[in-house]
Amino acid sequence: MTRLDLFIDRMVSQRACLDHAIAETALIDGPVFELGLGNGRTYHHLRERIGDARPIYVFERAIASHPESTPPDERVILGDVTETLPATLQRFGPVASLIHADLGGHNAQKNDIFARKVSPLIEPLLAEGGMMVSSDRMYFDTLTEMPLPGGAVQGRCFIYRR
Repeated sequence: MTRLDLFIDRMVSQRACLDHAIAETALIDGPVFELGLGNGRTYHHLRERIGDARPIYVFERAIASHPESTPPDERVILGDVTETLPATLQRFGPVASLIHADLGGHNAQKNDIFARKVSPLIEPLLAEGGMMVSSDRMYFDTLTEMPLPGGAVQGRCFIYRR
């Protein structure tokens, strides 16, 4: 499989999983947390699909997104997620209806180490019934891994639910 094929599988899976999770959590009032903005593709997708129904907060070290995909300053939480996630739990409590994380890079071993490090920081933020969509396998004690929706490719995206 080529790198292009892998990228396409990841993008198709990400869209299918996000759309599924958005629909499944539509009746939960809590905010949406986007962990990692990058160029803003998934933030833009979330914003277009969710509209004003739920606020979307973006966690990022530094904003470098496309202008059409840049959140308002009051919805940006800048810094290292190992520091901003615990601070957000103190600020909001366990209220997130949906959390999306695309934090990994191109090194699977490093991604796994990082996923193990941030999983316990993400887990307490999720509201009852809330969902987590991730590009990497996560390690949660109280969340259940869910089957992927149609159109998603196994191993390219993961969904968890409280």
